[in-house]
Amino acid sequence: MFADEATIWVKAGDGGNGAVAFRREKYVPRGGPAGGNGGKGGDVYLVASPHHNTLYHFRQAMHFKAGRGEHGGGFNKQGAQGEDCEIPVPPGTVVYDADTGTYLGELLQPGDRLLVARGGRGGRGNAAFRSPTYQTPRFAEKGEPGEERRLRLELKLIADVGIVGVPNAGKSTLLAAVTRARPKIADYPFTTLEPNLGVAVVGDRDIVLADIPGLIEGAHAGAGLGLNFLRHIERTRLLIHLLNGLSPDPLGDYEVINQELELFKPYLAAKPQIVAFNKMDLPEVRARWPEVRRAFAQRDIEVMPISAATGENTRALLERVAARLAELPPPEPLPHPLPVLQPVDEDAFTIERTPDGWLVRGRRIERVAAMTNWNYYEAVARFQRILEAMGIRQALEAAGVQEGDTVIIGPVELEWRQDYAF
Repeated sequence: MFADEATIWVKAGDGGNGAVAFRREKYVPRGGPAGGNGGKGGDVYLVASPHHNTLYHFRQAMHFKAGRGEHGGGFNKQGAQGEDCEIPVPPGTVVYDADTGTYLGELLQPGDRLLVARGGRGGRGNAAFRSPTYQTPRFAEKGEPGEERRLRLELKLIADVGIVGVPNAGKSTLLAAVTRARPKIADYPFTTLEPNLGVAVVGDRDIVLADIPGLIEGAHAGAGLGLNFLRHIERTRLLIHLLNGLSPDPLGDYEVINQELELFKPYLAAKPQIVAFNKMDLPEVRARWPEVRRAFAQRDIEVMPISAATGENTRALLERVAARLAELPPPEPLPHPLPVLQPVDEDAFTIERTPDGWLVRGRRIERVAAMTNWNYYEAVARFQRILEAMGIRQALEAAGVQEGDTVIIGPVELEWRQDYAF
């Protein structure tokens, strides 16, 4: 089954906790702190795999998590880094943040890698807090939580040539005639419900063709099946515009399809096209061919008569496609909105009164709260000093915090005390 969209959840590994330890060798008096740092959490990567052609495998597995960093140990032992998580995706996958819609990147060639969630740094052991004025720190940090996010994956097929046209123009039949692809073929509209790929060999060149489901007027706005599949044309370098010989108005069909391409993405209509008039094996179609040729010639449009069903002129069509591809420049990257990078004030914070308590938000203070080991008195005292230095305690008092109120900072809930904040 073909699947070209998926939403997954990824979680990078948490950093390992720092250790609280002291040297205790017999002949080393006052050995001092020797707690090692925790290891960094594993990262999450998307990796373009040549063994995947669709996003269907994400129907079975949608949650991915990297390994946690190992905890630090005595004798200043550093914790091992958590194992990275590599998620295979097909080449042509575009990645967005599912919650914000931000474009994160795309993977085009097998082996391409994209970092989508960064592992948390390891917590520092007590040896890292030793100073000339503080010789025996008795606390350590917890590991930083790893990033987690929802991702929206969108697959855009990578093909040299896209076959477009109205429903029942014979696109699947043409693909089957010139390649070894075996798409579903029947004499009714929308036989093709998903894109099909095939490879044609012309001389020493392999040409990848994609049969795009039929487009109708209004496809750019979601009519018919067009909206789901128009994006698969984006990466093609050349289009075969296939006309239905039995249509009452082939020229009108041609204009409708080009209009839909332009309305969806203007640069799609600018792609080079080779126009082919199909079903020449039928007597009534062959009889009206001179009329159709004249109508297109008046617009300086060259049309090739073919029969996908019998193979008439299909080899000549392929040779023209190969010659045209040889003339075209290498494909350019698709236009994507560039992410807007804004400077982030790590020390900035906000305070909000909620039914559950006072909610304090801020990048640095939330990270410090998550990494504070609340089992150690000295770690809590250090957190108090950070609150004071950042001006958060003063801001809470100015906002009206009272004795016994709940203060929520990141993952922790604390009870406010006037004598000593928590």
